[in-house]
Amino acid sequence: MTLRYMRAAAAIAVPVLLASTPLYAADKQELSRILSEIKTLKKAYEGRIATLENKIKSLEQKKAVAGKKVTPASGGRAIKDNSFNPSLGIILNGRAGSFSQDGSEIAGFGVGEEGERGREGLAIDESEINFSANVDDKFYASSTVAIVREEGEDKVELEEAYIQTLPDAGLPDGLRLKAGRAFWTLGYLNEHHAHGDDFADRPLPYRVYLNKSFNDDGIEVSYVVPADMFIEFGGGIFRGDDFPAGDSVSGFGAWSAYARVGGDIGDNQSWRLGAYTLHSDVNSRATNEGAVTFVGKSNLYAADLRYSWAPTGNARNQELIFQTEFFHRSEDGTYNDTGAGTGAVNFDDGSQGWYAQAVYKFAPAWRVGARYSQLLAADTPAGLAESALDSAGHDPYTMSVMADWTNSEFGRIRVQYNREELSDGRDDNQFILQYVMSIGAHAAHAF
Repeated sequence: MTLRYMRAAAAIAVPVLLASTPLYAADKQELSRILSEIKTLKKAYEGRIATLENKIKSLEQKKAVAGKKVTPASGGRAIKDNSFNPSLGIILNGRAGSFSQDGSEIAGFGVGEEGERGREGLAIDESEINFSANVDDKFYASSTVAIVREEGEDKVELEEAYIQTLPDAGLPDGLRLKAGRAFWTLGYLNEHHAHGDDFADRPLPYRVYLNKSFNDDGIEVSYVVPADMFIEFGGGIFRGDDFPAGDSVSGFGAWSAYARVGGDIGDNQSWRLGAYTLHSDVNSRATNEGAVTFVGKSNLYAADLRYSWAPTGNARNQELIFQTEFFHRSEDGTYNDTGAGTGAVNFDDGSQGWYAQAVYKFAPAWRVGARYSQLLAADTPAGLAESALDSAGHDPYTMSVMADWTNSEFGRIRVQYNREELSDGRDDNQFILQYVMSIGAHAAHAF
């Protein structure tokens, strides 16, 4: 009912009420008093209606003003919401280390610069700056810059710079393209940044076969099958400049393929199994501080298995993780150890490496772990005897134990002990104290 109709109803209702009131018991004085009160009530009623009408008009005017679009003086540039603003994250990684041996040569294997043992004493380890965001509704982009200390100087290295399709990119469901420079799909650890590992250093196979990680320039396609269990396969083409390749001529010097499956066992167990291969043309690959070079073809095969169990059903409180990877590398080409003056020596053989580890979270902030890694060296060609590639019948190995405290997802402190025997009769006892601190946004932890 509008105010106009309410006023008319009141004007009609008052006389009717008076007419229906019995007046035989009232005199003129009483009637005058009643009429005076009615007049006062009517005046007050009309005043309240006028006030309400003014309030309604004022609200309608404010609504009209708010509904108008105001164009800023800077022009008509559309400002998107912050879902497209870059997320910035910084990883601070430091350590203190003590070693009982001066040298860290791995008998029978050529090792790249990144795969060598870390520095002794106090040191800032590899720190990272990451920018990432959705470019639009079809692409995601990320870039990671690492700051490292090499030969007494701080150097900036571009670890990752890639784009990746989003589900709305128009590709079939489950299909994804990734292009640029990235830690590609090859085994379990390679996709992860080193600061996210369960140990302060990477196992021997990663140090020897991948120079700690493979992040060549390239493009990778992957497809997740729409099924009840996890099924994924894919592959990539790469430039061929990054270890284990080197000095590409064509710009298409390496390619990979992989497949992996996984699933859940009940409500508190999960698993994943994968198989991978990487084939590279090597025009020149330098190892052992440039003293050893290889030219030829390098074929790497890998398999991984990861199993996790949360006894209470809540992995944040308690969890056991078992993880293992196996590598086989076959090479056909020539090795040249300039330090030993061997000249070019033909090589056509293979070697293996593997590791197994278990990490147990017994409280929300505390974990302990153990790891064993080993390399099985190839037979040393006669021309490489007493060179850096001469294993002398020894298979290098490392045993590691660690304990870490995680105050939050942004900060972790770890203590670790390694016992390495990288060459015959040279036992190296290592103690490492490490901290990993994160500032700003950081990616979710992968399985």
